[in-house]
Parts: sequence; structure tokens; C-alpha cells
Amino acid sequence: MTAPVLLVDERDGVLTLTLNRPRRKNAIDRELWMALRDELTAVRAESGVRVVVLTGAGGAFCSGADLTAAATDIHPLERLRLLGDVALLLHELPVPTIAKVTGVAVGAGWNLALGCDFVVATPESRFSQIFARRGLSPDCGGSWLLPKLVGLQQAKRLALLGDLIDAEEARFMNLVTWVVPDAEIDAFVERLGRRLVAGPPVALAQTKALLNEGVDRTLRDALASEGRAQAVNLATADAPEAFAAFIEKREPRFTGRWTLSGDKNPVESPMEVPDA
Repeated sequence: MTAPVLLVDERDGVLTLTLNRPRRKNAIDRELWMALRDELTAVRAESGVRVVVLTGAGGAFCSGADLTAAATDIHPLERLRLLGDVALLLHELPVPTIAKVTGVAVGAGWNLALGCDFVVATPESRFSQIFARRGLSPDCGGSWLLPKLVGLQQAKRLALLGDLIDAEEARFMNLVTWVVPDAEIDAFVERLGRRLVAGPPVALAQTKALLNEGVDRTLRDALASEGRAQAVNLATADAPEAFAAFIEKREPRFTGRWTLSGDKNPVESPMEVPDA
């Protein structure tokens, strides 16, 4: 029986998607692109998922798009449209996303990782915008993501030269959030996932959207968007719950439940962090 190209595991609000083509270092063929698209589409409609973790099997994250399959697979425009669908879905997911990178992440594989909200790597992880070495230009959102993350000059260095960089250099360039030992990465990502699951889901979704949109907007636009986002947040049970937890000196229990009324007015609650 052939193993699935995408392993899907959901537990306690964390959905883990594992690219499962280890013999090709998880190079993504059409079947895997379609599986990713379907799962990410489902997340948008699945209220039970609070965090998505993207990773790879067999000691590698992803070696990029499978070019050997592309020649006889489908028309390049259709293939690139499929890549674009996956990149956009990942970027716009209303839940936090974590890329757990072990081994190599190159080409479209690296850009998938960069499309996540957090990138956790190990000292052995390696990264490359390998496109120029293959006679190609960046895809899967790389041309948009790189300049915003590292600036135009460094983006050109990575894209035009296709250098292979290690995890520490990637972290220095703000392309990796944390570098942790290989033996600890599973536990680290699990703890991070639990922290995010415990957060207010509606507020986190609003915050993620504001930050993603803010890089291309004026301050006036951002302020207007922030006002709309706060109106949404104040119509959930989470803001009153946070205020009650602050008063009662306990951890809040966030649900994201929609409510237009409540006994406590969170607008009147202090916004500063309570003393330890």
C-alpha cells in the first residue's frame, strides 16, 4: 500500500501537516500540492483547528517543487496556479502557523516555510533560494516575502546567487524565528503550539491579518483596520474573559465565542501587564 504524500494529524487544536516524500527530500509533486491545498482550504472552515504546523518527514523539510514530475505532469501555468493557491492559503490562514524545519528547505520549500508565521529550525538546517541555479525565478510567494523580511538588497543576494545558508545566518537575517537543537525541536514546537492554542483565537486572527496587511498600507489605513479589528474582538467573550481573569488573578480561558453583550465592559479594563 502506497503511503500518503501528506500526513495529517490533529490533536488538541494543533493540526500537523507532514510532507511525506522522504526519498526525494519531500520535493512537492502535483499530488502533494493538491493535498496541501485541500487541507489548508479545510482549515479555513474548521473552527476546531487553532494552530497549523508544517513539517517534513525523513530529516528534511522540503527540497522544493519536483521538477522531474513537472515535465510530463501538467502545463506550467496550471502548476504555478496551484503553487500560488497553496502559498496564498497558507499566508491568509486565520490561525497561527509554524514551520518546523529539519534538514534542507530550498526553493518553493523554503518559501512555504517563510509563508508561516514562525520558523523553527535546528543547527543542521540549510536554506537556499535555488531557483537561479535551475534557470528559474522565485515562486510560491518568494519574490514578495523576501524583500519584506530582509530588505531589497539581501533579497537580491539570496535570489540572484542562490547561496546555501545555515540556520544561524537565516536567523540573523530574520528568516528563522528560533534555532533549537535537533533533539529538542519536537518538544519546542509542541510547547509553542500549546501557547498559541491557549490564546484568544479571534484576536489572534485579527492581529495576524493586521500585521500581514500593514506592510503594504499607510498609517491611516492601518488605524482604520485596527478600529474594525477591535470592534470584532470586543464582540467576543474573550475580552471580558481576559478582564475577569485579570481581576481574579488566574489564567484566562479563551474560546473565541461570539457575543454582543456581557456584564463586564473590557474597554474599561486596564491594558497594562499586571505586576508579577
